[in-house]
Amino acid sequence: MPALSKLYFKTAIIFLVIGVGIGIHMSISENRSVMGAHAHINLLGWVTMALFGTYFVFDPAKAQTRLARVQYGIYTVGVIVMMPSLYFMLNGNEALEPLVAVSSLVVFAGVALFAYLVFSGEGQAAQ
Repeated sequence: MPALSKLYFKTAIIFLVIGVGIGIHMSISENRSVMGAHAHINLLGWVTMALFGTYFVFDPAKAQTRLARVQYGIYTVGVIVMMPSLYFMLNGNEALEPLVAVSSLVVFAGVALFAYLVFSGEGQAAQ
């Protein structure tokens, strides 16, 4: 398994633990105001990162490219910034809305780079 896939899976597990923790907190407190953050952590953090890691298992040549590592960094930073800012914004701190917006664009850039990697021939071995 490529090192990048392992990194994606390890990062995804961290987001899963955080997402489940927030879900438990919402259930205990009966305050569901942060449900959007909970869903984003689970989908962008856990599910999407695990799928990115899985893709690179099936295309290990692309996992070795510099662009794939850059894509991991951009996407991960975007998610790491977006999640707490979205959580606190949904909890009433509306001043964080610009940070949520900017970090959402960073996440989008990471997704766009991943799409480029999937559709490009970069890193593919000669057939």
